[in-house]
Amino acid sequence: MFVPGHRQRMLDKALGLANVDAVMLDIEDGVPQAEKAAARELIGKSLASPRTSGPVRFVRVSAVGYEYIQADLAHIVQPGLDGLALPKVETPEQIKLVDAILGHHERRSGIPQGTVAFLVAIESPRGLLHATAIAGASSRVTGLMFGAEDLGKELGLPLRREGEAAELLFQRSMLVTAAAAANVQAVDGVWPDISDSEGLKRYALQSRRLGFGGMSLIHPGQAETINQVFSPTADEIAYCEKVIEAFDAALARGDGSIAFGGQLIDLPIVERAKRTVAFAKRLNASSAGS
Repeated sequence: MFVPGHRQRMLDKALGLANVDAVMLDIEDGVPQAEKAAARELIGKSLASPRTSGPVRFVRVSAVGYEYIQADLAHIVQPGLDGLALPKVETPEQIKLVDAILGHHERRSGIPQGTVAFLVAIESPRGLLHATAIAGASSRVTGLMFGAEDLGKELGLPLRREGEAAELLFQRSMLVTAAAAANVQAVDGVWPDISDSEGLKRYALQSRRLGFGGMSLIHPGQAETINQVFSPTADEIAYCEKVIEAFDAALARGDGSIAFGGQLIDLPIVERAKRTVAFAKRLNASSAGS
């Protein structure tokens, strides 16, 4: 969830949320130019101690290549920082540059080298074409995030989204493929209309079907819908367990594939079923722990 870094009340609330996986404390587009210095100060103070509970803490810093990113890192690289959300990345060289600068600040702050992760926002046609190389440019990169608004501007798309952003299907699928090729997570962009809960649900369903592992959001009221959509349902889990059980029985008979529920089941399908069941178990363990 994006959180304006110059609003102390919003920072305090966001850092205590239990239903979002990560907060992206913002110094970039969500903060007016005149308030960026205040955002650095407030975020830096909020991150001064290591995280013991609550969501993972990322900071969306200024775009690579701007002088402001140096000031951002000087303030926000603290023991409580889990990662950086890097906006408007277009080349692998930009990732390598931030990696080197960040290493200096980690040493200064007494943080083990390589601790701070990167979530990289792809927000332009050039960045999208280089996405796989960008994701592989540093071991810090844990995910690619789709930047719909900036990309839509460069593509000349209409202001209003219609049909679950069908006009961006190709670009979103490209990002999912690039992330999978680099073995990192794919995070979809925000649904900007916070009053359109049905639109959010349709968009989130489409995101999951495209292969995204999650979505970014701009309001805590969107979290419940997104979590529900991206979590396996009880029926889905039960079906996956039956598939695994039937396939294990087939292997014991010496068969490499089976017909189950009118569908041909072989190893790749079973592996997807196992991944779904494992994910559901992690979610349950996380819920129990919180």
